[in-house]
Amino acid sequence: MAQSETTTDHPPTSGGTSPATSVTMTHPQIMKALSGLMLGMFVAILSSTIVSNALPQIISDLGGTQSSYTWVVTAALLSMTAATPLWGKLSDLFSKKLLVQISLVIYVLGSVVAGLSQNTGTLIACRVVQGIGVGGLSALAQIVMAAMISPRERGRYSGYLGAVFAVATVGGPLLGGVITDTEWLGWRWCFYVGVPFAVIALIVLQRTLHLPVVRRDVKVDWLGAFLISGAVSLLLIWVTQAGDSYAWVSWQTWAMTGGALLLGLLFVLVESRASDPIIPLRLFRNKTITLASAASLFVGIAMFSGTVFFSQFFQLARGESPTMSGILTIPMIAGLFVSSTVSGQVITKTGRWKAWLVSGGVLLTAGLGLLGTLRHDTPYWHIAIYMAVTGLGLGMMMQNLVLATQNQVAPEDLGAASSVVTFFRSLGGAMGVSALGAVMANRVTHYVQDGLAALGPKAAALGHGGTGGGGIPDLDKLPAPIREVIETAYGHGVGDVFLYAAPFALLGLVLVVFIKEVALKSKPAAHAPAAASDEAAAPTEPAVKA
Repeated sequence: MAQSETTTDHPPTSGGTSPATSVTMTHPQIMKALSGLMLGMFVAILSSTIVSNALPQIISDLGGTQSSYTWVVTAALLSMTAATPLWGKLSDLFSKKLLVQISLVIYVLGSVVAGLSQNTGTLIACRVVQGIGVGGLSALAQIVMAAMISPRERGRYSGYLGAVFAVATVGGPLLGGVITDTEWLGWRWCFYVGVPFAVIALIVLQRTLHLPVVRRDVKVDWLGAFLISGAVSLLLIWVTQAGDSYAWVSWQTWAMTGGALLLGLLFVLVESRASDPIIPLRLFRNKTITLASAASLFVGIAMFSGTVFFSQFFQLARGESPTMSGILTIPMIAGLFVSSTVSGQVITKTGRWKAWLVSGGVLLTAGLGLLGTLRHDTPYWHIAIYMAVTGLGLGMMMQNLVLATQNQVAPEDLGAASSVVTFFRSLGGAMGVSALGAVMANRVTHYVQDGLAALGPKAAALGHGGTGGGGIPDLDKLPAPIREVIETAYGHGVGDVFLYAAPFALLGLVLVVFIKEVALKSKPAAHAPAAASDEAAAPTEPAVKA
């Protein structure tokens, strides 16, 4: 039996009680402890969203293509997806505060070098580094919160994290748009602006976050981490390049999908034999964890496709500036903000969460279906309603899927279980952006060719109107008739993307329906019994005093 030792990263309190044995924390104490964590989360989300409205300009300046556009987003999602389970496992073994700080440092290094990029290859590589840091921040935020707060009270604080997510999501594109439109700054400052926030978060975390550290004599499953990273990478490279660099049915397709499947099977084999696996397969014996993970995969597709492709819709289909592109997406963020905050507060009072998940699935499916009707001339008030419905659905599902999972596991598996749900959400986002980006490039080229052919032989001779090879057109340099064709093509192409995303949201809804609701526990993970089962104990007195 491995020896274990519980230590803390600060001395016992004046009353002689260490955090490892403390039973209650007041609301102000918890908010103080979470302040640095929320700032770190703000940095993580900001890094993902601030470039969204700047990307058309970035890719144009660096001479990139539609494939490059997709990979700037996918690279960060890929590394975040691959790193998430590893961060979760490390949090079960080492200081959670130290891991959060390391994540921030990795993010800062990636951001600084990304701002210096001279080509899309360098930028994509830096986004990989950023993704590793952001993966740590995303996974550890939920884990740290679970270590301090009972599931019953956690809905309230998940709502606060949802609010931070909403502010960073709406603030990021707006800030990125303003920076890009400001001549004396330029898009490179989109990568620099998050650095001061990360430094402040490091300092605040050092002063406010104090958690017990459980040290065990174990080995980190590096082979498992390598295999899952390789499987995911091969799958995403195939999805991104298929239909462009090679045919969907080709030897490259068979090689990559076969390789991904082989690595996946090896990963399962290694995990089944590892003494301390990066993803304990026994977790999936729990029906709730299995269903929540699968549902998160489909929620990720919806969440990331919305933030990525809206910037192209507003800038390339409607001719808006990067700044206005950010402002016009506010309805979706407002919906997410309202639903995540309200659902968190109500769940804390009632201990019931399934109705929110089901309602969120219905709204998300409906919202994406409505967005599938988008065209370049769709009235904005229609678009605003569709975005708000989508945002409401996302806000109800994202945090609450993690909450349902955390309520099912023993303290020693908290990090791994939380990171599993985050992993599948990131995986869904990465696969969704890759696949839908490839679909959009194909559909836009098709619509452009049809539109130019309708203008006559001279226009048809242009072939692709600047979109050939996946290029991003500069609308200001195009003649009016050609520009209208390009705007129509991008409007229809983005609509197709959302239409293809809607069935995945429907699958997420079906999975959520089959999740069995278990009343939320009233003790934080740090004090919960070592054993956990599918049937949780009935709530007792809340562990957090407001």
